[in-house]
Amino acid sequence: MYEDKERWNKRFVEFPMPDNVAKIVEKYASLANVVQALDLACGTGRNTHFLAEKGFLIDAVDFSDYALSKIKKSSMIKKIDTDLDKYNITPNKYDLIVNINYLNRRLVSQMKDALKSGGVLIFESFIVAHGDYKHETMNLDYLLRKNELLHSFIGLDIIYYEERDDVNLRGEKVRVASLVAKKS
Repeated sequence: MYEDKERWNKRFVEFPMPDNVAKIVEKYASLANVVQALDLACGTGRNTHFLAEKGFLIDAVDFSDYALSKIKKSSMIKKIDTDLDKYNITPNKYDLIVNINYLNRRLVSQMKDALKSGGVLIFESFIVAHGDYKHETMNLDYLLRKNELLHSFIGLDIIYYEERDDVNLRGEKVRVASLVAKKS
């Protein structure tokens, strides 16, 4: 476990995250009731800070204590330093769940259960791609398959779904899946 934490800390030091909010979060966060939010794998808090400014109370969860140290102290933000492979999401707690550039399939059903009625999910991550595409990892466990994200959240009302070419934070060409969904 310590090695995983050190690996994540090193990644955040070597590849600093931008401060700008993810475009999908900026565009769709307003669909959620402004109460309780969860930012899974929040990193240095680019989406967390944006949501706090909008009035959300946020649980900002990450395994990198270095990344969490970059999140501003605020009464709106609760930092949770934990291994996401062992973390469990509280059911029926959140009006908004944000999951950007991270995939842990074990948490998918928990995300659905953690949304309150009317709660919104914003999820965006990388897809397996071939050719000139680059990914942080070649471990396929951390890359979505074509249409997997869409199928993973069947049962929620899909507001937006897209698979597209994009550029990652290091300027490399990648494939990305984006989903915004609401719980009835």
